Amino acid sequence: MPTFSAPDGTVLAYHVSGSGAPLICLPGGPLQDSVYLGDLGGLGAHRTLIRLDLRGTGASEVPEDPDSYRCDRLVEDVEALRAHLGLDAVDLLGHSAGANLTALYTARHPERVARLVLLTPGTAAVGLETSGEERLAAARLRTGEPWFAEAYVALEDLTEGRGTPETFRAVAPFFHGTWDEAAREREAATERQRNAEGAAVYASEGAFEPEATRAVFAEFDRPVLVVAGEGDVNTPVPTATAYAALFPKAGCAILAGAGHFPWHDDPAWVVSRVGSFLNG
Repeated sequence: MPTFSAPDGTVLAYHVSGSGAPLICLPGGPLQDSVYLGDLGGLGAHRTLIRLDLRGTGASEVPEDPDSYRCDRLVEDVEALRAHLGLDAVDLLGHSAGANLTALYTARHPERVARLVLLTPGTAAVGLETSGEERLAAARLRTGEPWFAEAYVALEDLTEGRGTPETFRAVAPFFHGTWDEAAREREAATERQRNAEGAAVYASEGAFEPEATRAVFAEFDRPVLVVAGEGDVNTPVPTATAYAALFPKAGCAILAGAGHFPWHDDPAWVVSRVGSFLNG
């Protein structure tokens, strides 16, 4: 497994699969082992996928300084990977919370980003807030599901600030386009793959400067694609659309019936839309 050294000496691992021009892929979680991205539904048939295991996850070393898990401090890990690969500019994909790291990298090193894919993105880095009603509206698309009633009550509690660990577990079906056995297994694996200590630091005070990031995005003249799942309660369509509007050259692709992991819901659609964008 290939590795490289971060600026502070932490040894980081990455995974290479597929063929074609490289695409650096940053996982969410936050601080989840990049294994969950897999080959993004088959995107490796069009691109060489370079999945970074963020520090303290997967095969990467645990850093000596736990404060280095903060999102803004991870930016230079990504830059070190780019330099290690010998790339002048990169195509970059960030999923969920990983899109916050993607956003900060793009804001700090805009000249190093050729094309940008924000896949059901987290929005803390740009200061976009999602209303409770927008989340509930996305959830109501699933009213015919046998688990809907219990999960919807839990989501109402979350939107009103009454969340508990049990509440978060109860809303899990809304993150998956189909709540089948495979989705349950993926959900169960999440906690095993996630660095809880790092996750607690990732978005801590000082990690984000939304106004500065948005100012860079307003001048960013490279192609951007925001991908949304129609039923994703984490990043509902209005939020994804507002994110795309921050850029002068961004489009928003919406997958009907999908949740927060669209490459599991319709891999052919994801490969077609993202692949066409990257190769356009």
